[in-house]
Amino acid sequence: MVVKDETSDKSLDLFLKIGLDERTARNTIANNKVTANLTAVIHEVATKYPANAIVHRPKLLEYVVSSKIKSPAQVEAAFSFLSNVASDNFKQSEFEEACGVGVEVSVQEITQTVNEIFEEKKAEILERRYRTSVGELLGSVMKKHRWGDAKIAKQLVDAKMYELLGERTSADDEKPSKKKEKKEKPAKVENKVAEFTLAPPSEEELNPFLIFPAPEDNIKVHTEVFFSNGSVLRCCNSREMLDKHLKVTGGRVLTRFPPEPNGYLHIGHAKAMFVDFGLAKERGGWCYLRYDDTNPEAEKKEYINHIEEIVQWMGWEPFKITYTSDYFQELYDLAVELIRRGHAYVDHQTPEEIKEYREKKMNSPWRDRPISESLKLFDDMKRGLIEEGKATLRMKQDMQSDNFNMYDLIAYRIKASVLLLTLMQGINGAFIQAMIMLTALWTLLRISPIQRASYYWLLHVLGLYQPYVWEYSRLNVTNTVMSKRKLNYIVTNKYVDGWDDPRLMTLAGLRRRGVTSTAINAFVRGIGITRSDCSMIRLDRLEYHIREELNKNAPRVLVVLHPLKVVITNLEAGSVMDLDAKKWPDAQEDDKSAFYKVPFSNVVYIERSDFRMKDSKDYYGLAPGKSVLLRYAFPIKCTDVILADDNETVLEIRAEYDPSKNSKPKGVLHWVAETSPGADLLKVEVRLFEKLFNSENPAELDNWLADLNPDSKVVIPGAYAVPALRNAAVGNTFQFERLGYFTVDKDSTAEKLVFNRTVTLKDTYGKGGK
Repeated sequence: MVVKDETSDKSLDLFLKIGLDERTARNTIANNKVTANLTAVIHEVATKYPANAIVHRPKLLEYVVSSKIKSPAQVEAAFSFLSNVASDNFKQSEFEEACGVGVEVSVQEITQTVNEIFEEKKAEILERRYRTSVGELLGSVMKKHRWGDAKIAKQLVDAKMYELLGERTSADDEKPSKKKEKKEKPAKVENKVAEFTLAPPSEEELNPFLIFPAPEDNIKVHTEVFFSNGSVLRCCNSREMLDKHLKVTGGRVLTRFPPEPNGYLHIGHAKAMFVDFGLAKERGGWCYLRYDDTNPEAEKKEYINHIEEIVQWMGWEPFKITYTSDYFQELYDLAVELIRRGHAYVDHQTPEEIKEYREKKMNSPWRDRPISESLKLFDDMKRGLIEEGKATLRMKQDMQSDNFNMYDLIAYRIKASVLLLTLMQGINGAFIQAMIMLTALWTLLRISPIQRASYYWLLHVLGLYQPYVWEYSRLNVTNTVMSKRKLNYIVTNKYVDGWDDPRLMTLAGLRRRGVTSTAINAFVRGIGITRSDCSMIRLDRLEYHIREELNKNAPRVLVVLHPLKVVITNLEAGSVMDLDAKKWPDAQEDDKSAFYKVPFSNVVYIERSDFRMKDSKDYYGLAPGKSVLLRYAFPIKCTDVILADDNETVLEIRAEYDPSKNSKPKGVLHWVAETSPGADLLKVEVRLFEKLFNSENPAELDNWLADLNPDSKVVIPGAYAVPALRNAAVGNTFQFERLGYFTVDKDSTAEKLVFNRTVTLKDTYGKGGK
């Protein structure tokens, strides 16, 4: 139904007055929620916007329209920043940093902070009960999460108060006496925790799939298509069409994960899988793994096999595996129907002419050719009777629209070197979604809000079912590149060691590095189904989830990366003690499986960095005349140092051990010992990986290759390990004490084990860096 909406006209007029260009304004009013938010902000801007920075007002509103600035705290921060900048030019990066653009704070993060604050102030809260200042508690939460949702934080604080204190009593409302009273023990708190559940908003936020509607609700307007003649098309399903669809699908949610088999999947695809497969699983529906095989020149069987393997590794099970090519005949038939209905035509313009006509908003000379003529030419295209580049099938949309996605998009072209007739990328997705999908989940990269117009226009003119579309942002992680083109370039040009190089954010690379699929899914779930496409997630946030997983599952062992020989002079040469070492820090003495044996002899090796010739107060390593504790063994004291001819290089350390363990040194070192005099220790190769790129966002650099970190991979060929590691298998993961988490690499042989460092022990995200 095409109608004229007075409310939309008023909103359009308002948005044009504040400085938005007409295309942006029209695209904005197509989204009711954004329109309401922007209107509210405009009224706030009218009263609070700094008068000395009027020139920047349209820029601020652009950020609001795109949902990059969406909270009151961000708006206030923007006002403060612009007030200081005044009419001068401001740097976009500084503005975004000041306003928290791209910073996503999940409910899980806020919940954790609330729990930490309540644990810290528990005694005080129990004493003061409901006289405790909730404002101060909330302030402490928001101090850590400036850009978080204050409303959700308040609900969580209130819920925690109730959980800890129970119902508010009349005594809680009494004013405290001014006289000093003897402190009494806190009143006994009734045990109501088991009966209490958090407020509904937290449950909704913790389950990201609650944002999606039920299949039977898919009758609302999906989008509004604005035509140059002033008419508006409101795209939605009729009740009859929806009922027919529900009967066919049984009311199930059907989604699809649509990778192109032209490279390896990266961590961004992990988010797509979480949404596509996760929603279907949560709703008891089905998710198709559908290969988008519309570009055979870039596709390989290797990529197809890899995708299926990685999907399984990530814990997802496709309902069915399909290919775009499976539907070529159906898509062709729909294209013919599009011509018959007068909504498509065969065009002979060159790419240059199409570009020129689009810029001038002019119709093609062949736009109004007879339907019968287009049908014959389209059949000639299919049969290879027209040369490549001499004809295309274009959809008859609106060349005078303010939305360039309505400029008679190309549906088919001729590609003689591959196929006689090839679907243009993207349009095929619209056809297939219409035929077999109930819920379509797209990244903003694939279909943006302004692309909705052409997508739903196509379904409308063909009289097809209109799926529910949710645009969510791509996942961007710092210090890496996510573009398949860039990934393919550094792989094929050997800047890295293949698609599964542990430095890459490909899922194969992360798996080889020792990252678990559960850690990746926890990371993806934690960031939520965000819609801001400019958000950049810090790498240490992913590393936090990796540590959380490996800390539970990776047994501890002793390995020395850069060995320095220590000879214990008061221990008989050749004598070996078998000592118990813990696999887990909380191992119980009666649990033998939680321990492993480490040999201790008169020749041990420590890290070269754990020895200095000059001691200092803040140094806990070994130095001449100083004692340290060898973990799980004995204290040792340095009695002598053997230097090389340069009188600087340390060759060997002489020391004495304390068998009584009476001395209590502060420093604790890891070590590895010889099993017998002159015997070879277990030598392993260790690979240390750092960030692949120096900059947080190398993709935005003109010379992004120059930003590659030359020290992103360091190979240590001669590390020493305890004998317990001798039988480690590929994929086994361990914590090398004091060094980090490591996994056995596929390059390992029977003669030599190779370990990749998964992540260091240092956690900057979990300890205040959130």
